[in-house]
Amino acid sequence: MIDIKFLRENPEVVKENIRKKFQDKKLPLVDEVIALDQEYRANKTEADNLRASRNKISKQVGALMAQGKKEEAEDAKRQVAEQAQKLAECEAKEEELGAKIKQIMMVIPNIIDPSVPVGKDDSENVEVQKYGEPVVPDFEIPYHTDIMERFNGIDLDSARRVAGNGFYYLMGDIARLHSAVIAYARDFMIDRGFTYVVPPFMIRSDVVTGVMSFAEMDAMMYKIEGEDLYLIGTSEHSMIGKFIDQIVPEEQLPITLTSYSPCFRKEKGAHGIEERGVYRIHQFEKQEMIVVCKPEESMAWFDKLWQNTVDLFRSLDIPVRTLECCSGDLADLKVKSVDVEAWSPRQKKYFEVGSCSNLGDAQARRLGIRVKGKESKYLAHTLNNTVVAPPRMLIAFLENNLNADGSVTIPEKLRPYMGGTEKLIPKK
Repeated sequence: MIDIKFLRENPEVVKENIRKKFQDKKLPLVDEVIALDQEYRANKTEADNLRASRNKISKQVGALMAQGKKEEAEDAKRQVAEQAQKLAECEAKEEELGAKIKQIMMVIPNIIDPSVPVGKDDSENVEVQKYGEPVVPDFEIPYHTDIMERFNGIDLDSARRVAGNGFYYLMGDIARLHSAVIAYARDFMIDRGFTYVVPPFMIRSDVVTGVMSFAEMDAMMYKIEGEDLYLIGTSEHSMIGKFIDQIVPEEQLPITLTSYSPCFRKEKGAHGIEERGVYRIHQFEKQEMIVVCKPEESMAWFDKLWQNTVDLFRSLDIPVRTLECCSGDLADLKVKSVDVEAWSPRQKKYFEVGSCSNLGDAQARRLGIRVKGKESKYLAHTLNNTVVAPPRMLIAFLENNLNADGSVTIPEKLRPYMGGTEKLIPKK
């Protein structure tokens, strides 16, 4: 959510930003909110004047009564009562206008960084850099669930009977590999100075609307029936929510956290959820990284965050590339975003395994996250990035470490988390 003062003073900048995001249907909202804001401020001025007048007349009543001017005192009382009624009407109107303005401001997209490429959708995202040499082996690589089934490591049929499509049972070596990757990612981030956190897996509606756009909320979040609680789609939601309505001393910045959680997503409108596989699913686990920092430091932290993911995947011998998200592919709260994609030898192309986002002060403005500086208070900047998100990460891992005999090599860095195992041997 952008600052209404900025919108008031720069309506054409806001409109051009909407055009860059190919959301022209939102253009009328800018003029609408400006008109509502003018009405809101005029109403507020009238209310302030009424309060001042009421207070002044109220003080006069006592003086008139003391002077024996009872009739004049009664007239003053009637004026106070009339102004009180009018003030109540102004206050009700102020609340109504404020709610309308907020509702519109929550829909108008954040101002994107000038470096973001302009494009309609993810097909126009721009490759930044490749890391590691993509290899296509001289043997056929099976579909990822077929690899897992050779280790008796996955049961989709049972999961479908229990919970429906988009769920899975991981078992044996594959389940252990899943946990090993998460544990390795946790320690990897701790070694880089991040504090490990296990957050709440449910959050209230005021946190949901504070961390994401309405469109994202509708497409992703599961609501707990009868309660003001939602299952998190990523630990970013509860991690940023941790600071709601907080004033953070400037000397505590930057705050760097790495969090583990299960993630729950409706995947509304997503394609391929019915397919046999674990690429797009309703439930998965993830290691995340979160930063709360000063505005002038957020872009430097943005580059550090996606680099962490690149470094982790390269430490496990998985080639990756970074992809700059274009304007049309950015969620409304994001200032800038980079996807990390892993190489798939089977598909002979890269696929997304993580996303790094700088949200500027959008989440902080919605949630009231302020920083107490030496001279004044200001809004913090927030960033998030995926460290690893199995089982999608497992697809990249298994394909890139698969051998011709069906075994899977465990990279040296991961072996301590696999009890020293150097190679997984298929059961069938």
